[in-house]
Amino acid sequence: MAAAPAVKHWRTTLERVEKFVSPVYFTDCNLRGRLFGDSCPVAELSSFLTPERLPYQEAVQQDFRPAQVGDSFGPTWWTCWFRVELTIPEAWVGQEVHLRWESDGEGLVWRDGEPVQGLTKEGEKTSYVLTDRLGEEDPRSLTLYVEVACNGLLGAGKGSMIASPDPEKMFRVSRAELAVFHQDVHKLLVDLELLLGIAKGLGEDNQRSFQALYTANQMVNVCDPAQPETFSVAQALASKFFGQRGGESQHTIHAMGHCHIDTAWLWPFKETVRKCARSWVTVIQLMERNPEFIFACSQAQQLQWVKSHYPGLHARLQEFACRGQFVPVGGTWVEMDGNLPSGEAMVRQFLQGQNFFLQEFGKMCSEFWLPDTFGYSAQLPQIMRSCGIRRFLTQKLSWNLVNSFPHHTFFWEGLDGSRVLAHFPPGDSYGMQGSVEEVLKTVTKNRDKGRTNHSAFLFGFGDGGGGPTQTMVDRLKRLRDTDGLPRVQFSSPERLFSALETHSGQLCTWVGELFLELHNGTYTTHAQIKKGNRECERILHDVELLSSLALARSAQFLYPAAQLQDLWRLLLLNQFHDVVTGSCIQLVAEEAMCHYEGEADSISAAGSNTQGRAPSVSPVGHSGVTQAHCPPMTNQSLTRHPVPWQHIAQCRSCSPVCWGARSRGPPHCQHAALEAH
Repeated sequence: MAAAPAVKHWRTTLERVEKFVSPVYFTDCNLRGRLFGDSCPVAELSSFLTPERLPYQEAVQQDFRPAQVGDSFGPTWWTCWFRVELTIPEAWVGQEVHLRWESDGEGLVWRDGEPVQGLTKEGEKTSYVLTDRLGEEDPRSLTLYVEVACNGLLGAGKGSMIASPDPEKMFRVSRAELAVFHQDVHKLLVDLELLLGIAKGLGEDNQRSFQALYTANQMVNVCDPAQPETFSVAQALASKFFGQRGGESQHTIHAMGHCHIDTAWLWPFKETVRKCARSWVTVIQLMERNPEFIFACSQAQQLQWVKSHYPGLHARLQEFACRGQFVPVGGTWVEMDGNLPSGEAMVRQFLQGQNFFLQEFGKMCSEFWLPDTFGYSAQLPQIMRSCGIRRFLTQKLSWNLVNSFPHHTFFWEGLDGSRVLAHFPPGDSYGMQGSVEEVLKTVTKNRDKGRTNHSAFLFGFGDGGGGPTQTMVDRLKRLRDTDGLPRVQFSSPERLFSALETHSGQLCTWVGELFLELHNGTYTTHAQIKKGNRECERILHDVELLSSLALARSAQFLYPAAQLQDLWRLLLLNQFHDVVTGSCIQLVAEEAMCHYEGEADSISAAGSNTQGRAPSVSPVGHSGVTQAHCPPMTNQSLTRHPVPWQHIAQCRSCSPVCWGARSRGPPHCQHAALEAH
């Protein structure tokens, strides 16, 4: 290759660099084609197909049959377990070795009985690091299991993402091999992609843009993909460019790993349990390799599922929470809809969520985290402040169809004058990937320039899970402090909001509802779900009130605190923003109706408990949600009153649970516990 550093025609030079890193063109001779070196097929591959979501201990005892690359499996919502026998060649000692796995569906690698890595083509996770450096004494043979769910990150829509699932969809394994991974090639690819992004993002009129393209062209000149000894020279050119620092006035971007997982949407509740495991075990790998990386995680319900079904993973999450890398946020049981639940139900979202975070992670959340919902009631600031929360993060208002919301950082004031500090990531996404384009957009789209110089940057695949990748982390590391770009730092919600609070005197205030000009039909569709939600809210209130009165009259009465908590949590689960609104697939809507029917039966049992016996509740299934017989829903089944004392007026001064606690109620009254903290 020529060593002349001259930049030629702008577009010609851009295309030259693009083809040098392309995953599509010229991979037989470009740099991308050298990312992996020597490879060999897995020693043996076998599989077991089941319609059930089996736990690991049960799945590995099944009858596995021989399989091979190219085999199909399915249909939708089934699970295929693969047993992968590996033998690493002796010649690979001293090198980084990966299992390369590409298949349709969502995969989870199990090693020594524990989940270790999520795999999905859609989430750009198609390899598992067996060893960073193969040692002389390391074992050469091992057995892994790969659990593959027959659905994608975003379900299994027929023809389009939000279409009804295709029940006959089949899936396929397209790669299963061992390969040597070249870390030096990976670093060069990250640098060249970032330089291309800077050149394109800053434009032809910007001096720094030309410097980026000039550097990239020089790197192509000196780098021969067939001669690894040339890589260090190219790396030095990139380091010189990225080492040129910016000024003190640079905008600061607070980068936080994030993985928005819809508790149910285009997939059922039970699949979300596995989505959480696949996503968060991958995050643990990233936190181990990158001590500066911080991950924000919301929704207590999902963490409860992981605790129940993956206790080892839950313990690791607690460990990294103590280190400050895994940060529970949000304070609610799920990311609920912001309009349909009653005020009492919204309070219970925080009550159950905050108590869970306090019990499992040692502290409650100071920020309400609701990136994706369909509306924001004017009640919320008052409820937040009453639950110990004074900060709020969301993103969905950037989707408004007509009127663009005028702020990204502001005070939100509720009906009673309560205020919280609100922030919307200016990049208008909760699923960034660390590109230069996204970093620049975070600055240019910020509607509060001059009022504050800090913004959130949430990166990682979301909605269907997946989360961040090592490539995303590496991009943001490289952009930490580079001339021409905003400053990027790995941060936490606490650091972000603390920085925003230093400029709070200059911020504007928005009073009342935050109205989303989109998804309007979600407040009318699936009326039976709305009705079931409201009826269960009403009868839960009545049972709590009557149980408190019964306790006040007789010390022999056993207040059903645990059962009522389970019933409230089930109701709160159904208030997730894609369930109670009816924007989910039919399978989820049917599950929700079953929950309401089962809840009505259990509440009826609680309401008729006058003999000092605690009522029983339905057993808990794999997903952690109450399982119930699911007869067709009727108006009669939804509207029946569970208790005979209809003449008793509702207590308006406080929650019936608190009322009962103050008059010989259970000593572990949850409202009292929340107030105490």
